Amino acid sequence: MQQPKMMRAKVPHGPNPHAAPEPEAEPKARERILSAATRLFCRYGINAVGVDAVVAEAATAKATLYKTFGSKERLVEAVLEREGAAWRDWFLGELLKGEAPARARLRRIFPVLREWFGDDAFFGCPFINAVAEHDKRDDRLRQIALAHKKVVLQTIARLAAEAGSRDPEGAAHQIGVLIDGAIVAAMITKDANVALLAGQTADLLIAGMVAEAA
Repeated sequence: MQQPKMMRAKVPHGPNPHAAPEPEAEPKARERILSAATRLFCRYGINAVGVDAVVAEAATAKATLYKTFGSKERLVEAVLEREGAAWRDWFLGELLKGEAPARARLRRIFPVLREWFGDDAFFGCPFINAVAEHDKRDDRLRQIALAHKKVVLQTIARLAAEAGSRDPEGAAHQIGVLIDGAIVAAMITKDANVALLAGQTADLLIAGMVAEAA
């Protein structure tokens, strides 16, 4: 039955603390927590950042974090999955955009990395950092890192095959080592130009692919 207008007029303005949250509230809180955790974990390290710091940065409640993710460990995994997907979309998108032969796409790798290294928000690879911070016998984070790496290497291997490499998987792993080394060196030295040094070595590998194809 509809309430009389006089009774409705007495209801105070503002949110009702007992009302159920709007449908958008939980996704928004999840996104805030993920964004806050990503900023803090990447800059300061996973072990250096507690749950209290994350919820303060996200402007949400600790109960919301645990309700959404269950634990800090699951939050870390969610951050890595999200960051990995975003990075792959950007990095592989830069390699594959437009019309270009495979060799040219492979030569884009290290100039693209140099752009990343020069960003103020570059704090190294979240996967390398996460594995380095945790128990080296714990495969949980290592498996997440390897899954991310596999997608990147598969794309590089496909390009290497198109460029004429007789061992595209091996070539991809060689380039992958150069990528990882450049990331760590750039994080330590804060010198984005280490990407160019790694790129010079990669050019030798790519030239070898051309020779194999000839």
